[in-house]
This record gives sequence, structure tokens and C-alpha cells, in this order.
Amino acid sequence: MLMEEEREAPSLNISSIQMLSVQPDTKPKGCAGCNRKIKDRYLLKALDKYWHEDCLKCACCDCRLGEVGSTLYTKANLILCRRDYLRLFGVTGNCAACSKLIPAFEMVMRAKDNVYHLDCFACQLCNQRFCVGDKFFLKNNMILCQTDYEEGLMKEGYAPQVR
Repeated sequence: MLMEEEREAPSLNISSIQMLSVQPDTKPKGCAGCNRKIKDRYLLKALDKYWHEDCLKCACCDCRLGEVGSTLYTKANLILCRRDYLRLFGVTGNCAACSKLIPAFEMVMRAKDNVYHLDCFACQLCNQRFCVGDKFFLKNNMILCQTDYEEGLMKEGYAPQVR
């Protein structure tokens, strides 16, 4: 069964982001980003600190981390979104079909130890592209659709079992 997957960088430093509503009867908390008191209706809690929604941002692209998800990534004293973390520190590899580099932040398809660009993941005989959930076969390190796999078995004298 085909499954799309994301690759993560080794020694991943992930922290969760919580959005909390500020209770009117509590003392305002200090923001870890700007050091001012948080008087907004909501605040973020991440890295065991409190933040204004505008102050918890990616060090590279300045996206507001509370808006892009519930996790942030840290390394080398940088607070990063997932995409920038993988772009800076992720593991890249080569596509088993085209041999070109696959950036660490890109979605991939995997068959055993082989990794493929999404566009390259296709039957190597008829070029039929696979979708998530499609059945594929790996024979002699070649990706095959069901039709080409069964035709190959017939030529070899084996009949596939139909259930």
C-alpha cells in the first residue's frame, strides 16, 4: 500500500505551542519576545515561556508560529517553523528514479530503502503515476503497477493468485 511521508531531520528539537485565553483576574504575564506585559485576550505558551501572538515568530521567514501550527523547532538558539528548520538542518537525499536531489522539506514517496520525488513515483514500465493508497509492486528494485507486475509473472510462468 502506498503512503506519502515527510522526512524529518535527525535530532529534531520540537516544542509545542499552546494558545491560552488570558483570565481577566490574573496578573499579566511578561512576553519572552518583547519583555512587555501581555494584555491581549490570548497568549501563546511555548518553550515554557509566554508570548504575544505577534512575538512568537520564525527567525528566518518571520511567520507567526501560532498561526502555522502547534509546533515550533529550535536549534542553535533559533526558533523556526518546520519548513525553515528542515531547509537549514534537514537531511537531503537523491531520488531513486531521476537521481536528482530531494530537499529535506519536500514530501517524498518511499519503497523499502528507495526514496522518490512525488512526480517520479510511477511504474517504470508504463509510466503510470501512483496516488496515495494505490497498490504498487517492487520487483528487482523496479516500481511496477499491478498490470505490469502480473504480466511479468505470466511471462515467467507464474500465475498471480486472485482473492
